[in-house]
Amino acid sequence: MTEALTRVGGIPQVQRFFRAAGSVEIDKDDVRRFWEFVDEKTDDIAIAGRDTAKWNGRDVIAPQDLPITKGLQERMREFAKLGEADELRRLLRESLRRPPDDITFDEETEDVLTEVFGGISVAVARTFRVIDDDVRNPTTVHWDRVFALSRLLL
Repeated sequence: MTEALTRVGGIPQVQRFFRAAGSVEIDKDDVRRFWEFVDEKTDDIAIAGRDTAKWNGRDVIAPQDLPITKGLQERMREFAKLGEADELRRLLRESLRRPPDDITFDEETEDVLTEVFGGISVAVARTFRVIDDDVRNPTTVHWDRVFALSRLLL
């Protein structure tokens, strides 16, 4: 059983978040897809941060080592303003997958990561409307397109 499958306890919170952030209704399988994507991006961000930290002569990843673009910064600010952000923030803190063994985040970076994934979550939720303005209940095809687009940019 994958780690994402064990997080189904957050289904109502993630559903409320997607409704508020992207005006889409998601189901239990969609929440699983979302958590799997978060796990994938955790590894990607951790590896990029590790490489930057090593480039700068450090073994521990500091917030400035994280690959945060201007667009992601804007989504992080939007995340912070959402009423549902506290619920998702709590879920992310409790269940954010640990990076590979050779990667260490400092305490401040761990706090920033929650906001980074909040911003990524806002971007994912809003991308559904970009690829299909009429979508209300995303299909597997919608999710595949959103994730493909996200992977190109993140």
